[in-house]
Amino acid sequence: MQIDNFKIFADLVETKSFSKAAKINGITQSAVSQQARAMEKHFKALLIDRSQKQFQLTREGYQVYESAKEILHTYDKLESDLQEMKKVISGTIRISTIYSIGLHELPPYIKKFLHDFPSVNVRVEYRRSNLVYEDILHNSVDFGLVAFPQKQRQIEILPFRNDRLVLITPPQHPLAKKTTVSVAELAGHKFIGFDPDIPTRKAVDQIFREHKLENCEPVMEFDNIETVKRAVEIDHGIAIVPQATVQQEVRAGTLAQLSLKGKEFTRPLAILHRKGRVLTPAMRKFIETLALDLGSSSAE
Repeated sequence: MQIDNFKIFADLVETKSFSKAAKINGITQSAVSQQARAMEKHFKALLIDRSQKQFQLTREGYQVYESAKEILHTYDKLESDLQEMKKVISGTIRISTIYSIGLHELPPYIKKFLHDFPSVNVRVEYRRSNLVYEDILHNSVDFGLVAFPQKQRQIEILPFRNDRLVLITPPQHPLAKKTTVSVAELAGHKFIGFDPDIPTRKAVDQIFREHKLENCEPVMEFDNIETVKRAVEIDHGIAIVPQATVQQEVRAGTLAQLSLKGKEFTRPLAILHRKGRVLTPAMRKFIETLALDLGSSSAE
């Protein structure tokens, strides 16, 4: 029995999906099924209850899964300890991140990390926030990066930094003549928002509720920051966005940026990883790099 057999079986149990387990391990769905049957043959026990419509383990299957987690944890710790002894910083780090962080916050950190540790590969996937959590829970990635992190029992949350929220308008907009604006002054203007399920949109809605701002339903809704910015640039409305995501457009003069009066509205960012996961030397160095202040103006 190879260590890969236990990993594939654990991934299958945690995702409850042959196709997802196949994707995580870079093999075919048929190969995952064959691995599961091979384990059943090896242990002379039925591990998966195939009489059920939904994925379900037998008692024997649950015992194998629990033991597989222990074996994999011990194996990962052994590899990490050996790398530590050899003072080796290498391997691959897989990251799942929302678009705004991946495109505007992460690049300088990755650039520094790869400069300091050239033997490490970093793979970044851009995902919606809910899918980042799913990737962490399914062990599809090593780290996740999200805004407004939500506590979950199996996920460790490490604070990353804070984004300042600002108002953006097209340069010719009447509000663009100001440098600061109160939330109340936004009433009556066309507003462009993120999709309702995106955490930053929920935070903006909360700002409006706190200030009793009515009649501010978005005229357009998008799932990513780049489309929101383009819609504002062509004068379809105004928007509240993280400051770090609009620095290039503000410098180029295609967008105007205004501070919101009153308390400073911020968007907390966090690094996620699965609780109990063995962090390799490379992973620990990556977390250390993200904790550095690289002088971004979005930091508080």
